[in-house]
Amino acid sequence: MDHHTYTTLVSALEVDATVNPGTFRSKVILISSAAYVVLFGMLIAMALLIYFGIQHAHSAHRTTTLIRIGLFTLVMVPAFFVVLRMFFMRLPAPQGRALTRDEAPRLFGVLDKMRRQLQGPPIHHVLIDEQFNAAISQRPRWGLFGGHTNYLMLGLPYMLSMSPKEMLATVAHEYGHVCGNHGKLSAWVYRQRRTFGALYEQISDSSEDNWVHGGMARMLDKFMPYYNAHTFVLSRQDEYDADRTATDLVGARANASGLIRGELLGRWIHQEFWPTLFRQANAAAKPAFMPFSAMRTAFKASYPQWATKENLALAWSAKSDLHDTHPALRDRVEATGEDATLPACIEVCAAEALLGGRTRTLIDEFDRDWWEKEKKGWQARYQHVTRSTTRLQQLRRMPQSEMKLADLQEYAMLSAEFEPPEAAKTVLEHLLRQPGGPFPRAELEYGRLLLAEQNDLGLTHLATVVKADRQLGEQAARTGYAYLLRHQGEQQAQQWWDGVVPDQDD
Repeated sequence: MDHHTYTTLVSALEVDATVNPGTFRSKVILISSAAYVVLFGMLIAMALLIYFGIQHAHSAHRTTTLIRIGLFTLVMVPAFFVVLRMFFMRLPAPQGRALTRDEAPRLFGVLDKMRRQLQGPPIHHVLIDEQFNAAISQRPRWGLFGGHTNYLMLGLPYMLSMSPKEMLATVAHEYGHVCGNHGKLSAWVYRQRRTFGALYEQISDSSEDNWVHGGMARMLDKFMPYYNAHTFVLSRQDEYDADRTATDLVGARANASGLIRGELLGRWIHQEFWPTLFRQANAAAKPAFMPFSAMRTAFKASYPQWATKENLALAWSAKSDLHDTHPALRDRVEATGEDATLPACIEVCAAEALLGGRTRTLIDEFDRDWWEKEKKGWQARYQHVTRSTTRLQQLRRMPQSEMKLADLQEYAMLSAEFEPPEAAKTVLEHLLRQPGGPFPRAELEYGRLLLAEQNDLGLTHLATVVKADRQLGEQAARTGYAYLLRHQGEQQAQQWWDGVVPDQDD
């Protein structure tokens, strides 16, 4: 199913879900159940083939018939167990630092109270991770047969940024997905969407391993787009229901404020905090500050940067799309009955309120783990920048007209990486005028610099890269596609892609 057909199907289903919500939910349950029927049907059919093959072999008297049936059985029995094993497929456990009740009694007390109020299932594991997010995951103990273990994942950066009430609203939203507040059948579909998605991904990845996986992959290729379209629409409805759970439990203002803070601060962390931190590797062998230790102060100090009317207007203008079951910020906030209001700068964060003295311990642990993971790459970057800038200074002192071609290429690439755009463009333009080309890396960097100025001539240079270098060609094509998608829309981007990227069948 192509993207246009899928989009049209989802749009029609959204109308159906609004006009006839009860009928639509029944349809989704039926489709979800059909997936079980298909898989069980395949298993039963294989079992029957094996059974009748053995029975026929038992009654046969001809040697050739016995050999054929024996070979058939030898093929079918392993295939049967391949399919059977998929029914008991175990998803990988979520990763994070396990938090015990003794370490955070206040947090667990809040979770116990929430469970009593919502009459939901137990949360078996609470994990703290490094994401600016919070989520809940149900890991099936017995594959498609259920027996779910519930994991609550709380990002330490998220807890350091949110007020206690905002954090509780987020947790209530996540818990609302599994407590059945919007219907046990919908909660079941919510879980199965994740389970079947993981199953489909695993089968697709192993489709070339054997003929059973290949056959199942082809069958699921036909089924999954329809399954995903129906469950996507229901899952988006369930996001609104989970938001209502949070509003009922904590209040509309706290819920809306948390949604807005998460959107604005999340963008700032991704676009400013982490890039600023990693830029230190250009000048120092070790960061001046460790990230998690700095976050609380950085969030407060940067409040005037991210909590602006301009940033809120930009986030408010985003539309809900098909890439995320979560509705856009505006849709979610307006559903609570609140309006676009900047969140206040908080004095006490959720981590301090819910984790108490354990907050400092966790921050130190996460900083140590982060540095252990990043140390090698950080120091490699520092050494690369040190060597490269020294070499760049040497090349600057050489007249370009007297440079060997290899030196000029090196100078152009170092300029593109370390010098201002105008200076880099001058060197790249000089290189691209030289005989002995093509110079695909230089063309790629020059094209990028032009597109950064919104100069469409950069697309011509990227197209040259696609023709000249297979390895860099995909990177160049994706750069051009992303530029056109952002500035001229999907149709123009796809048209350009089709014009420069060769057909794989050619």
